[in-house]
Parts: sequence; C-alpha cells; structure tokens
Amino acid sequence: MTSSDELARRLDDLDRIEAIKQLKYRYLRACDAKDATAFRACFVRSGARIDYGPLGVYDDAEPMAALFGRVARHRVDGEFVIFDMHHAVHPEITLTSAATATGAWTLKFRQVNLLDRTETLMTGEYRDEYVLEDGAWLMAASTLTERWRLRRPLGPDAALTPGTFP
Repeated sequence: MTSSDELARRLDDLDRIEAIKQLKYRYLRACDAKDATAFRACFVRSGARIDYGPLGVYDDAEPMAALFGRVARHRVDGEFVIFDMHHAVHPEITLTSAATATGAWTLKFRQVNLLDRTETLMTGEYRDEYVLEDGAWLMAASTLTERWRLRRPLGPDAALTPGTFP
C-alpha cells in the first residue's frame, strides 16, 4: 500500500470513529433531554441487545425506549420530577470491520428525583457494539456495568429550577 493509500485509510478510520462518538453523544443528549424518540433512533432497527442492570435486559430497543420515556417524562401536577445528567468520557473505539465496531466509555451520571427528594451520583462502564445500518452508525448492543452509586437526600432548602424539554 502506498503512503497516500495508507493516509486515506487512516483518515477513513478516523471519520468512522468520529461518527461513532457523535452517535454516543446524541444518545446521551437524548437521555438528558427526555427525548425517547431520539433515544430509540440511536439503536438498530431491530434486535438491539441492551443490558442496563437494574433497568433491565432487552433483546430490542423498543421496550427500553418505552421504559425510558415513562421514567424520564414522568410528571406530577404537570411538572417533570426526574432530572438526569449523563456524561460519557474516556472513549475507546475499535473498528472491527468497515461496518462494525466496539466501544468502551466511562459514564458519569447524576440524577435529581423530586418524587423521593434524593440525588444520585453513579459511575459505570458502557460496552457497546456498533454497526453501519443504512449508511449511519447505530448501537447494536449496549451494556452498562455500574461501578458505584451514592444516593443522598435533598435537604429541605434544595430547590430545582427546571428548564425546557421537548
């Protein structure tokens, strides 16, 4: 292979890796925006394998997206009561073919739950499998392994000012 061919291949690989990172970022933004449609769109059309521990194990993204929608969009007196913040860092993306890849990410998660007046901090590790479907990278599998969790009560003076959600 010539040096220009090698350079072109490396640039193509970097483009694929960047597209996969953008997919994961869209997924995280969908989680925080309470957007079940965008959440679902991050997974393959059918057969996604999802294992999110206490949230369940699924062989398709539909039931997980439905659960996500119910929890994230839960309202009391017309107001949202669950607020999440997902940050994934330290990505390791491995291209396994022109149309498949694996990835590992560290999750930093924070949740304010106004139903039980608690704040939860958690960290865990995502292990994902990605495929190219109709020209777009999507998750074919995602497993989240929790490393630790801290749950504490919100004090009586704690006040949350919600923003807007779709």
